[in-house]
Amino acid sequence: MSKGIPRKHRFFTSAKGDSPAKKLLIHLLLITASVIALYPFLRVVTISLRPGSQLLSTDLSLIPKDATLDNYRTLILEKDFVIWLWNSLVVSLTTVIVGVLLSASAAYAFSRWDFPGRKQGLVFLLTTQMLPPGMLLLPIYVMVVRLQLFNTYTGMILAHSVGAVPFSIWLLKGYYDTIPRELEEAALVDGASRIEAFYRIIVPLSTPALGVCGLFSFMTSWSEFMMARVMLQKTNMFTWPLGFQKLLDQFTTQWGVFSAASVLVAVPAMLLFMYSSKWLISGLTLGGVKE
Repeated sequence: MSKGIPRKHRFFTSAKGDSPAKKLLIHLLLITASVIALYPFLRVVTISLRPGSQLLSTDLSLIPKDATLDNYRTLILEKDFVIWLWNSLVVSLTTVIVGVLLSASAAYAFSRWDFPGRKQGLVFLLTTQMLPPGMLLLPIYVMVVRLQLFNTYTGMILAHSVGAVPFSIWLLKGYYDTIPRELEEAALVDGASRIEAFYRIIVPLSTPALGVCGLFSFMTSWSEFMMARVMLQKTNMFTWPLGFQKLLDQFTTQWGVFSAASVLVAVPAMLLFMYSSKWLISGLTLGGVKE
């Protein structure tokens, strides 16, 4: 035992840092939390693999007896799942592009210039995040109808961007504040324009924050139901949250097919989180501290 460490703390601390006992306890807690978080999803996977005759089974095994992919075949070949997924991908990815472009340029203006109404504009953007999404439904619906964008991808993208852009502007503005102005000034001295300095200096340095904003915009659009339910009436325009409604009948529910659909729609979000995980921590923390 180390002489400089009080006896009551020696169980958790050693001379070289955390003791093996503390590390073991932390790992056990993390493993337990991971199992608790993953178990419900694994149960959904189990139900998606069950034959129709075993849907009401109380068997707790993760791989059911007589496991089958019939629910996945039914979903893909007999339902319009591919169309729902394609519509959601088009709307969500376009929302990411539009949201990131608007947020990046607007946040740069709020960060670098002191113009009349700057503080009021930031407060207004923050205020919009305090409103329940349901309160924005009617004004957005009226705007979309007047612009003749009802039942279109463009209308859905506009509606989803309204919710994603204000948060992204606040996040990016705080991140831009941590980037020294001298970098842009050096580029301007070398003959670059303000726009060139922005895209060649600021944007590459802001990759973590832009990644977080893109992820937030994607998730806001990917699983959104309320706006889509009002804006889209044509079945060939349905996104996957609306399509799932067609799997829920009044008296019966195709739980196996429903579970298979739930597993498949989780894949794009999981892949996006795995790809952007390297940016999440730095993107969420650096923007909150001004040097």
